[in-house]
Amino acid sequence: MNDFSDSRAVFITGSSTGIGRVCALHLDRMGFRVFAGVRKESDALALEKESSGNLIPIHIDITNGRSIKSASREISAKVGGAGIQGLVNNAGISVGGLFEFLTVGDVRRQLEVNVIGHTRVTQTFLPMIREGRGRIVFMGSITGVMPQPFLSLYSASKAGLEAITDSLRLELRPWDISVSIIEPSIVKTPMWDKARDAAHRTVENFPRDAHDLYGPAIRAVLNVLDHPRRIERVATPAAKVARAVEHALTSERPRYHYIVGWDAKLTYMIAKFAPERMRDWIVMFLWRRLGLKHEV
Repeated sequence: MNDFSDSRAVFITGSSTGIGRVCALHLDRMGFRVFAGVRKESDALALEKESSGNLIPIHIDITNGRSIKSASREISAKVGGAGIQGLVNNAGISVGGLFEFLTVGDVRRQLEVNVIGHTRVTQTFLPMIREGRGRIVFMGSITGVMPQPFLSLYSASKAGLEAITDSLRLELRPWDISVSIIEPSIVKTPMWDKARDAAHRTVENFPRDAHDLYGPAIRAVLNVLDHPRRIERVATPAAKVARAVEHALTSERPRYHYIVGWDAKLTYMIAKFAPERMRDWIVMFLWRRLGLKHEV
């Protein structure tokens, strides 16, 4: 690991909860000067309370161009000509559901945050990254490599980040700016409580046809979310994701892709090397173990 001091600045979006919060506090403990993107004042105060005292909350809504520019100006004023040494595009949402019944609004909401928002943030902060000879890290997902049923939009957004990462890395090669993507699978965070509540609200609003056509699938998904211990048994600690982010920001030879967690590594191997029909069979076999009875 490289030696670094608190003068090494990094901006992390989506630091209020989950992976982003764990990453912000981890990098703060490792000596980074962390600018932690949050949306609510209560989240900012909670982060400051747990930090070393050097972490600086930055209020930002990555779907709002003015908010992004305001955050950029605030950070620029604090780091001056030294720029920043890391940008971690972590903020994100997951819009799940049956593809047949998703709305155009669902599509826009998913891509506005996970793809367009990260694009605007990266474009805005690139001058500071160039000044600081910094690096860029995207928070992806193994679903961007191997999409799952009922997560078509989320998988599409993460696949989009895969493409942006690989393309942007080549474009920024003249400045030796590293661009990496973190690809975990299931991670232990409070987001599963939110996912469960959101799923129940979504199901309540489904038309009758959705229940008639996809009843077993709906029950299988709710059955998993209503029993969080099943998720926790296979979930990867968020601290392991944070260590991958640290490596991407500090290693002399950062990886292009970080596959985090045994389940993500297994999924990656299946996605890359198994024939497509076998891959589909494996996915549906696992879903049938969870209660999904219909065939695809």
